[in-house]
Amino acid sequence: MIPLHSTSATRPAPQRHAPRLPIAAWTLLALLALAPGCRSTPASTPTPREPLAFRVMSYNIHHGEGTDRKIDLDRIARLILEHQADVVALQEVDRGVARTDRRDLPNELAALTRMTCVFSNNFAYQGGEYGNAVLTRFPVRTWTNTHYHMLRPGEQRGVLQIRLDLPGNRPLLFLSTHLDFRPDDAERLSNIAELEAIARAQPDIPMLVCGDFNDVPGSPTHQAMARLFDDAWQLVGQGDGFTIPSTKPNKRIDYIWIRRPAPLHPRHAWVPASLASDHLPPVVSLEMP
Repeated sequence: MIPLHSTSATRPAPQRHAPRLPIAAWTLLALLALAPGCRSTPASTPTPREPLAFRVMSYNIHHGEGTDRKIDLDRIARLILEHQADVVALQEVDRGVARTDRRDLPNELAALTRMTCVFSNNFAYQGGEYGNAVLTRFPVRTWTNTHYHMLRPGEQRGVLQIRLDLPGNRPLLFLSTHLDFRPDDAERLSNIAELEAIARAQPDIPMLVCGDFNDVPGSPTHQAMARLFDDAWQLVGQGDGFTIPSTKPNKRIDYIWIRRPAPLHPRHAWVPASLASDHLPPVVSLEMP
């Protein structure tokens, strides 16, 4: 701007005026003033993530056969839906086996529950496959199945391992397994050593181990698992938590184990009544902060 000068000592100094800018320039300045990057308001504080609550069930379904000897997957699916399980570890699952009319039980249960099902074959039986499975509402990132080392001849058993993506980009390693039933502890203790190896190989991810352990609390099997894992029922369950036989349960052999330490906090545990299998399924509600 060119300055103005007065030639008279008594004339007041003239006022300075803003430069005359084109209308387009004033419009541009106004828009810049309103732009988010130009505001001087303080940045908002990120909202902390809410704890994630979900439910886990472990269910030996006895190839879908109930105490009435009828194979009925509908009542198994109804039980899962009624108790709002988000992840279910299944044992004694048939696919293409003669006794279940060559049906694909994992696929049928996935359709009935509207969940994803991953099945692992451990044992060739009656022309088909027999093993463990997992139903889940969460995305499956990876999965693998490990056959346990067998100390003596018998039914080949294994552990299905699934890495899940929980909401909020939270990973979870979820295992479904079924241990040996013979009175001698040797096979079960050998299996547990393999479970411990899986846990130690992946130390930085929350881990749940669910299944039929064919042994009771206080047994050598239970004591061995307790070296690295917490029995969820002992933490939050009420009563005896018996799971077998489903008609008159008198033993607890089905478990949901939580690897220590882990950001997984059990809140409640219960065992719903049902005659859809010879086992009852423990259910645990968990929270991940």
